[in-house]
Amino acid sequence: MNGYVLWAFAVGPALIAEALLARYEVLAYGARWRAPVTELPDGVPYARGAAPDSPPDAYLVYLDGIGKRRVRDSRDGGQLVAALLARAPELRLLGQVQPYSPLADPLAERPVWAWLRRRVGLVLFLHNVMQIFVAADRRYRPLYNRAVGRQIATQLRLAGYRSDSGIPVALLSYSGGAQVATGAVEELHSQLRAPLLLITLGGFHNGANDLTHAAHLHRLTSASDRIERLGTWIFPQRWPLLRGSGWNRAHRAGKVTVHRLDPATHVGPRSYISRTAQVPDGRSHVDRTADTVVALIRAHHCGAEAATGTS
Repeated sequence: MNGYVLWAFAVGPALIAEALLARYEVLAYGARWRAPVTELPDGVPYARGAAPDSPPDAYLVYLDGIGKRRVRDSRDGGQLVAALLARAPELRLLGQVQPYSPLADPLAERPVWAWLRRRVGLVLFLHNVMQIFVAADRRYRPLYNRAVGRQIATQLRLAGYRSDSGIPVALLSYSGGAQVATGAVEELHSQLRAPLLLITLGGFHNGANDLTHAAHLHRLTSASDRIERLGTWIFPQRWPLLRGSGWNRAHRAGKVTVHRLDPATHVGPRSYISRTAQVPDGRSHVDRTADTVVALIRAHHCGAEAATGTS
């Protein structure tokens, strides 16, 4: 018991400080106290996949879940990104966006957080959790959406995207990344006027963001994903009763399609990105997820070409 008390005294102040500072970044962005980071570390490309000297079929931006702490890292060590690139070399893929930092500042690169990670790793996890709720808070949501939307637009331009080019941009978001992806729609439309396709994987979001300028949203989910289901319970904007929410308006407009990836779980050895768990046809969960994402992007690209009469 004494051990738990000592742990609480050690971690408690850090948690209180994080709760108070969770809004700092979005306020610092709004007050222009600090400029967002745009440059990437040496050796990190702005995009991978299709060569930058010819237009790709689409740009794919991957917004990882709350485990995202660096430019390079992802919860699965990059396996999903690698699987996507292997299947769709015609895409230009960006994985460096920091969904939980309005200032685009990787958490693990900050000295104080590097120190905390060695001593209180849980705080890093809670930082990103709290950022999701800051992004969902109606007081901060417009500013947070603008900040991360501009971050994504900047990284797309640096990766070769040109405004009004008509090339689709797909936002693939995992877990809490869906809050950021849905929030970025308006700013990306304003900045790039790009055809926007959203793909949420176990998406945890409050349903308040306006999806008017999204071409479509594909919801990849599973009956075994308790965390994704929790989001549909705790956020009233996801309830059918609130017909005026952005989420319910998108549903009525026919912009949301559900795809079942049963029996995948949100995290763990049977997650959507597991390399060991298999579906009946012998594919791993990550292979099935990558196949599904690529098929949706290609179908969207072909539909866009048909609508414009290009080939």
